[in-house]
Amino acid sequence: MHIQKMEKQVEKIKIALQKVGEMRPGSINKQLTICGRPGCRCQDSENPKKHGPYYQLSYVHKGKSTTQFIQKQFVPSVARQLKNFKTFKALTTEWVELALAIAKEKLELEKQLLKSVPTNKPD
Repeated sequence: MHIQKMEKQVEKIKIALQKVGEMRPGSINKQLTICGRPGCRCQDSENPKKHGPYYQLSYVHKGKSTTQFIQKQFVPSVARQLKNFKTFKALTTEWVELALAIAKEKLELEKQLLKSVPTNKPD
């Protein structure tokens, strides 16, 4: 790919990153639980009805694993933040790949320029 084309793509990525919005890493899992109370409906041997659903957010930040429960009414908002984070990660990954490709091509061009410049070595 041409350097100029890649640089234009990087500019598009920068614009897209400005539009990402609120974000957070992680994933949401829906939990159904069984309690320890004897005779509870969740422990019925024929037709158990578990408690929940409860929504659990899990993520790792700065090497620390964190889990927290999210109330049902906040799940759509948190899900949107998770989606935005995935978009952010995809865009930054693409930016890094383009930056590496640009750097590689520029280095090759510099090498070719050095080869084409005559050297004036004294005899």
